[in-house]
Amino acid sequence: MRRIFGTDGIRGKANQYPMTSEVALKIGRAAAYVLREEHGRNMILIGKDTRLSGYMIESALTSGICSMGMNVVLVGPLPTPGIAFITRSLRVDAGIVISASHNPYDDNGIKFFSSGGFKLPDDVEKRIEDAAFSEKFKRLRPTGIEIGKAYRVDDASGRYIEYIKSTFPKGMALDGIRIVIDSANGAAYKVTPWVLRELGADVISINDRPNGLNINDGCGSTHPEAIQKAVLEHKADIGIAHDGDADRAILCDERGNVVDGDQVMGICALSMKEEGRLKKDTVVSTVMSNMGFEKTLKKAGIGLLRTRVGDRYVLERMLKGGYNLGGEQSGHVIFLDHNTTGDGIITALQVLSIMKTKDKPLSWLASKIQLYPQVLINAVVKEKMDISSVPEIKTAIRDAEKGLNNGRVLVRASGTEPTIRIMVEGKDARKIKDIASGIAKVIRQKMG
Repeated sequence: MRRIFGTDGIRGKANQYPMTSEVALKIGRAAAYVLREEHGRNMILIGKDTRLSGYMIESALTSGICSMGMNVVLVGPLPTPGIAFITRSLRVDAGIVISASHNPYDDNGIKFFSSGGFKLPDDVEKRIEDAAFSEKFKRLRPTGIEIGKAYRVDDASGRYIEYIKSTFPKGMALDGIRIVIDSANGAAYKVTPWVLRELGADVISINDRPNGLNINDGCGSTHPEAIQKAVLEHKADIGIAHDGDADRAILCDERGNVVDGDQVMGICALSMKEEGRLKKDTVVSTVMSNMGFEKTLKKAGIGLLRTRVGDRYVLERMLKGGYNLGGEQSGHVIFLDHNTTGDGIITALQVLSIMKTKDKPLSWLASKIQLYPQVLINAVVKEKMDISSVPEIKTAIRDAEKGLNNGRVLVRASGTEPTIRIMVEGKDARKIKDIASGIAKVIRQKMG
């Protein structure tokens, strides 16, 4: 049986293996068995984003968990970081998020948080996976009073909103700031506008009418052109674009320019260092982060540690080294002083607090983080395979690296999709675009 847990839980096309009701039921049963054995307690929390298939997966997981004698708490649509927080707050055994993040509506996923709000360790995920497909495990069936129950918590959003507001500086308000928020028709469609309005901002909310099919559809953090247009149209001070589960935030300044995760981390790192709050004067990011971002940090006396792509690897390095700021270029930023995972709302509030403190527009703050031109191309492939096993692709990459002066080439397989991601970075924008396109062409010929 092939491994179904990837770098970010289980993910795939909804109603096709492994994202089927049958697999979800098995995972629910296995998770209940493993977690009860691990903790000896009796409660798992389930939240989701706004995808149509969320109902199907939620019901199957609930059935599986209850069939093993554990109880379920259902919180409905809530941002992934909100589920991490509520899992911690309610002291349940684990939290489950049903979401495919930035993927289209017809995908879905299942990922777990531990009782402490962190992603489950690989060894626990493997135990759940092994149990789910074990013949011996299939015979374990509690009966009668030992069957579990499901409960619904109606105030989960309210709890999370109050917590989010507590991370904003006391006595500071957003009066006089006009904000456009693009919730991607996803899990934050109520929460983020609510938080910002309660803090005093003038809020224009777009893409906030989910229907199960329109999540991430031409909007949100993967389509920043929507927030760029809205910011200019409404003459806003800042735009905030989430992905479907709102663990990311891509920003837009008052001039309509995108401010990505590298710039956000740079803005926050410089401010935190000035205030003595940046632990060990270090930021943790991935191999994708821009060279210009790294050089800006270095000039300010801030170190940058790079990891593999994936927020779980960033978090692991942060926890191991005792760092409190890390994240990804995609807008997934982790403020460990505030939450155990990336939180798009907290990310936006941190930048807003810096704008207020310094009394400077976002464009001014972002200008301090000078980025190199960077080209990202996705090449869809038939199946995941080792790139290094294809001689033509290896040659294309090697030739590209030779043709670059003071630049980088990074080619890697996506951890969540059948896609090869090509990143080329350098000072000549036209040249890096040609190089990236050339590599993508070879990949599509050999693997597409």
